[in-house]
Amino acid sequence: MHQVSVVRGGITKLPSELHVDCIVNAANAGLQPGGGVCGSIFSAAGDEELNASCQEVGPCAVGDSQITPGFNLAEQGINYIVHAVGPRYHDYSPAEAQRLLRSAYQSALRLAAEHGVTKIAFPLISSGIYGYPLEEAVAVAIAAIQEAEVAPPSVVMVAFKDASFNALTAALDTKGLNS
Repeated sequence: MHQVSVVRGGITKLPSELHVDCIVNAANAGLQPGGGVCGSIFSAAGDEELNASCQEVGPCAVGDSQITPGFNLAEQGINYIVHAVGPRYHDYSPAEAQRLLRSAYQSALRLAAEHGVTKIAFPLISSGIYGYPLEEAVAVAIAAIQEAEVAPPSVVMVAFKDASFNALTAALDTKGLNS
């Protein structure tokens, strides 16, 4: 079982005492700079360096992930960024959207573990402009983390909005996972 916790805030401004060595970008398939979480990560890591690295490893299929260095984020101990591409909810049937979202989380966890990551921080993938309903996105995220066969030992879910924080906290508490 992986240790799972939830914090409120921005994924690029995590408290240093969390000791997160990898963050996840809710990426688009082209691994291009975007808005929201993606824009914040590109800005904090260094737009030019991160964009060049993403173009070397991209594009990335929906439900999959790629990894790049953390660039400027390494100053905070964040050595890697995993770019996980979740589904646009309304582009798929609910069952296919769920499968793709679960796959994005598990791919990110596996890739991070393969690179020696010990603590990874996730945003709630696809729950923003990609339109995945909040409660369903939370359920898929928690299940994907629980079911992951290969993953870093510690996972932090980062919620920027109160609604996301409350939903994640309630889900983790219900499952007895909130550490």
